[in-house]
Amino acid sequence: MIAVAIVLPCAGALLLRIPGVAGNGVAAFAWRWTETPEQRLLGRADEPPDTILRERVETAKASTAAAPAADGPDSPVGGATLVRPPATAIETAASAIRWAGFRGVDRAGRVPGVRIETDWAASPPAALWRRPVGPGWASFAVRGNVLYTQEQRGDEEIVAAYSLTTGEPVWRHQDRVRLNDPMGGPGPRATPTLSGDRVYTFGSTGVLNALDAETGSRVWSRNPPTDLDTTIPTWGYSSSPLIVDDLVVVAVGGTLAAYAVADGQPRWVGPAGGDSYSSPQLASIDGVSQVVLPTTTGTMSVAAATGKALWTQPWNTRLPVMPIVQPAVLDGSTLLIGDNSSGLRRLAVSRRDTAWTVDERWVSNRLKPYFNDFVVHRGHAYGFDGAILAAVDLANGERKWKGGRYGQGQLVLLPDQDVLLVLSEDGDLALVQAVPEGLTEIARVPALSGKTWNHPVLVGDILLVRNGEEMAAFRLALVR
Repeated sequence: MIAVAIVLPCAGALLLRIPGVAGNGVAAFAWRWTETPEQRLLGRADEPPDTILRERVETAKASTAAAPAADGPDSPVGGATLVRPPATAIETAASAIRWAGFRGVDRAGRVPGVRIETDWAASPPAALWRRPVGPGWASFAVRGNVLYTQEQRGDEEIVAAYSLTTGEPVWRHQDRVRLNDPMGGPGPRATPTLSGDRVYTFGSTGVLNALDAETGSRVWSRNPPTDLDTTIPTWGYSSSPLIVDDLVVVAVGGTLAAYAVADGQPRWVGPAGGDSYSSPQLASIDGVSQVVLPTTTGTMSVAAATGKALWTQPWNTRLPVMPIVQPAVLDGSTLLIGDNSSGLRRLAVSRRDTAWTVDERWVSNRLKPYFNDFVVHRGHAYGFDGAILAAVDLANGERKWKGGRYGQGQLVLLPDQDVLLVLSEDGDLALVQAVPEGLTEIARVPALSGKTWNHPVLVGDILLVRNGEEMAAFRLALVR
């Protein structure tokens, strides 16, 4: 019996692998001999990622030199390589930024000015295109007719540009780095940020790139973990770059660091704040531009121009806290901070002379967001309490309703219609009313297969969704 007890677990370890965990922490299992979606994608290496790109790469080799990848103190590990098509293939007729990066304007997950048909039985989302993509939990940025995202392909971490309307590859920038997180899986966690004619990206191992948005050529690159003499956390870096005036700010774990957008030279490093999986949030409080970041030690704020500490607010809880979700700026002096341990807390921040005061108005465990961001609408917060949607009153933190099982999904708000567009963990799309009276699901359709943690993006009538295996675009009928 003892021998059996020893042999069976060993046999299981030889036969099974764990590709990752679901949002509830339950491990998934697969046979060791089955290919992963990434391996299947890499199996197309003779035409990456399809025949069109291979033809473009061959043409580019003859007509356009690849951007130089000069190694040096500002270059990522091993230098970066670039593969891009000829200029004629780059769709830049309209280069206006349509979705600047993580969660859109103000990182608030709101899509104002758009009204969609909500009767999906009569006007369902129309599939435009679908294509395999490498693993990673990045979302999208959109400029003109080009979308930008990040993914992992073997030993290369990729910043990729695709046509918004066709999904056809435009260019690909590569850094020879890879994160292997046994829990979340491989691949970049952060979302590209657009500003001017550049796209800024922060990789899972800490490569910070500034790339030409039209061609993918590298303008400059830094390695903030090396600059700060710190080690990569198990889950990697997840900070989506924040552009503030002439600076690009990233969270290197729980420490904020800023670089000059022009050439990547270091500008400032903020105080150490433990760890964080969140992204820096810009706020203007009492006329002072500041960057806010929740960390394991509390919520901190630093002056945007200098990185000088302005104020901190501890969690005031005995439970361990790992902040992941984005803070919400309610007005010029009020913030909403969320974590999966204590829930939501409303902070009122004020300044008298040079001293800052933080007043914790309430703490509510009625909506405890883990890595699933919440939105704010008409005096209420809507988001995931674990794997179930919930709504709470911003006046006191009291829950208005809870219901609907969408796993550990993500959502965006259509404020003109009081509607939440939910992308479930299983890849379903759902429309839910953003009203305090109760949960009403308006419509639901399948969109993706596999674990889906990435934030959806809506630009005009085109909805973009992805996970660690595939991405797709749908055209939504608009209300005329």
